[in-house]
Amino acid sequence: MNIALTAHDAKKELMVQFCIAYCGILSRHNLCATGTTGKLVEEATGLSVHRFLSGPQGGDQQIAARISCNEIDLLLYFRDPMQKQALEPHDKNLLRLCDLNNIPVATNIATAEVLIHGLERGDLDWREIVKL
Repeated sequence: MNIALTAHDAKKELMVQFCIAYCGILSRHNLCATGTTGKLVEEATGLSVHRFLSGPQGGDQQIAARISCNEIDLLLYFRDPMQKQALEPHDKNLLRLCDLNNIPVATNIATAEVLIHGLERGDLDWREIVKL
């Protein structure tokens, strides 16, 4: 599965801790991330992460393009709802594209935990059929 990771600045450490906790599961999948998030995850976990540009430089749009082409199977997008950036159009665009392409998305740690356990059980294997 292709898993995309991105996080607002206030949630980057939470993303790193999540990836440390689930390193064993994540290591069996292809990871991509916005630049800074990817760098932090790589450094903390040793996981291989394809890094796009940082979010403000267009990394979110690069992930959005892959979502549009059905090349992402799961998006972990830890948002900070208290920051102004949570309401920016590109954030809404990522979520809209996930809805359009039936891509599971987690915007917080609680939903990410549910999705990662589902991934481990094989609950998301249907994504492979969708891509055929």
